[in-house]
Amino acid sequence: MNFPNRKRLILQTVEEKGSVEVKELAELLQTSEITIRRDLTTLATDGLIYRTHGGAMKVGLAVNPVQFVNKTAVNSENKDHICRLAAQEINEGDVVFMDCGSTVFRLCQFIRNKRIQVITNSLPVVNELMQSEVTVNLVGGEVDLKRQAVHGLIAHEHVARYHAHKAFLGVDGISAQHGLSAHSETEGGMTLAMAAQAETVYLLCDSTKLEKDKYVQFAPLSLIQVLVTDSNARPDVLELYREKGVRVLN
Repeated sequence: MNFPNRKRLILQTVEEKGSVEVKELAELLQTSEITIRRDLTTLATDGLIYRTHGGAMKVGLAVNPVQFVNKTAVNSENKDHICRLAAQEINEGDVVFMDCGSTVFRLCQFIRNKRIQVITNSLPVVNELMQSEVTVNLVGGEVDLKRQAVHGLIAHEHVARYHAHKAFLGVDGISAQHGLSAHSETEGGMTLAMAAQAETVYLLCDSTKLEKDKYVQFAPLSLIQVLVTDSNARPDVLELYREKGVRVLN
């Protein structure tokens, strides 16, 4: 069966059922799961479905997820490598903060079977973990449709009520000299709120963001204890962070 016909049947099935698994689609279309995963990635990039771990969801079940889905698809292999390393740091019974970053979102697939508590401001993280072993606490406040996340003063007050063993956070840029930076004050504010309430702060950051300074420099490097990045990171760059006392996983 060619792609146009598979596309038609996939979209029809997702529309009728709301969500569907890769295995189910492979049986329905009598093709391989590898082919189905490739098709779903293409359809998600076009904004026709919402890609979930193990399958796909109707776009209407999540609020304007198209931009976020596209963002999660960028450097997906490196992000998954980062998240596998991060998942190994999470123990049964942990209370964990997860922010709305696209890399942090991909951590969901590696923690679904862990009996932990996750506090998050990310709508996609909530959607992904609802049918899992994880207990989810959604931060309250104003919904940012573009970021698919909850932000604002009320959200910060919500976070301040909780104590977490670990926080897994994303960032737009990081440098050994200037610390953490973001595209906006909004994004930096939630990072600070979660970091303040966590015993250990992990920064999940692919190598393209290392030694990059963005619009708002909002925190020194000392905010984080662990940097988790990918294997493409230059050893000399990673050494800059180790010299500052940051533990590096890659």
